[in-house]
Amino acid sequence: MRPADRLFRIIQLMRATGRAMTAQEIAERMEVARRTIYRDMEHLMASGAPIDGERGVGYLLRESFDAPPLAFTFEQLEALAFGARAVQMLGDTRLAQAAREAMDKIEHGLPPEHAARLRSAPIRAFRSALQPQTPPVLGDLRRAITEERKVTIAYESLADHSSKRTVWPLGLSVFGHHWLLTSWCELRRDFRDFRVDRIREMKLERDHFQPSPERSFDAYLARM
Repeated sequence: MRPADRLFRIIQLMRATGRAMTAQEIAERMEVARRTIYRDMEHLMASGAPIDGERGVGYLLRESFDAPPLAFTFEQLEALAFGARAVQMLGDTRLAQAAREAMDKIEHGLPPEHAARLRSAPIRAFRSALQPQTPPVLGDLRRAITEERKVTIAYESLADHSSKRTVWPLGLSVFGHHWLLTSWCELRRDFRDFRVDRIREMKLERDHFQPSPERSFDAYLARM
């Protein structure tokens, strides 16, 4: 870990705990030697960070201190860059555009060195040759989930059986090479997963549904 990144993480750790911490405790959290934390604290205090304390006693960050909101570490920037690139590869057009706009906003608020790191992060997401194109109904399904509106779908199973269902769309997942819609099926009165690329028709209904603890995406995941 870069020293500058570690200094930022120490500040964030002290803010989160809101109490005095010993050098040994901080060292264990940072996975470094205690003498490294002593040097880091001396550097932070000499730089004007409002930290009270000394070796052998402990350190306390005064409540008045607030770190800049976009002081990301380089590792965090790589995570953001990868996530945004994966969304652009896997998501629908609107979601991909939202990811690009979000990264532009983040980049605009970063110091030049960090902005350059965000743009050139050496980690990429690519679409597999086996992966089909993003299903055209994906954006409408996201809207249905957000607005908690029922949808009626014409679905063709892997065994080529066609059916028409009214479902409560609860969540979307990428599983292998495919998007899956997790829903509560009114016909089966249970959770059902549908491959989005096998939805032949979809109608966004006016009727809304009300998720309950037993009929929610969290409940589905708990069952899994």
